[in-house]
Amino acid sequence: MSRTFGVSLKMYMGYDQTLRWCRDVAATCGDHPVLQDGSTRLFIAPTFPAVPAAREIFRGTPIAVGAQNLAEADSGAFTGEVGGPVLREAGALYVEVGHAERRRLYGEDENVVAAKTAAALRNGLVPVLCIGEPEPVSAEEAAAECVRQLVSALQTSDRRGLGGNVVVAYEPIWAIGAAEPAGDGHISAVCAALREAIAKRPGHPDSNVIYGGSAGPGLYSRLGGSVDGVFLGRFAHDPQALKAVLDEGLAA
Repeated sequence: MSRTFGVSLKMYMGYDQTLRWCRDVAATCGDHPVLQDGSTRLFIAPTFPAVPAAREIFRGTPIAVGAQNLAEADSGAFTGEVGGPVLREAGALYVEVGHAERRRLYGEDENVVAAKTAAALRNGLVPVLCIGEPEPVSAEEAAAECVRQLVSALQTSDRRGLGGNVVVAYEPIWAIGAAEPAGDGHISAVCAALREAIAKRPGHPDSNVIYGGSAGPGLYSRLGGSVDGVFLGRFAHDPQALKAVLDEGLAA
């Protein structure tokens, strides 16, 4: 199974800064061996306006572009929303769904997450499905809750026969923005449960389970193959740090 690494820039960078960062990443990481040999996939999710320009910057490299959100509907009178067809046309291949900040700040409940997951799949986008427990609990409790969230998020897609690759991003909410990620054993146990759960769904072959939530260089190596990749935030603002994470894939 291939690995997946991703970066979400959230809303930290301006437009020109985002494009400068993308150019640096293309120069630093575009010809990295783990990307060139196909063993690893890397996607970058900038803010909406930068998606087309980022796609042009990464053209000719294995680096894909994603978006940080999408609408439940594909088109219509939905002021301020961006639908899946537009994202695909603009060059996005991945899209975040259900991030904890969307759930907490914008009231996206599990029905919305399920609808957006279906919107991604029907438009040929890979949903980066963000799930995680809200408070620190045992690994067993966290695994049960995260598997429940996964099943809930896929319910609409499965009912409508919408299959495709899914990236399950395990992000314990209490670890997002924290000084340290969750413990290695905790991450491994929860991701093992998620891997087993997604493997039982034949409509979603070649899906990955990755870890986010204060993930940075060194974590992927420490986890020893118990995850399929990492989802980076602020620790990837330095392109050299992103390269360091890709370097870890060489030893895996």
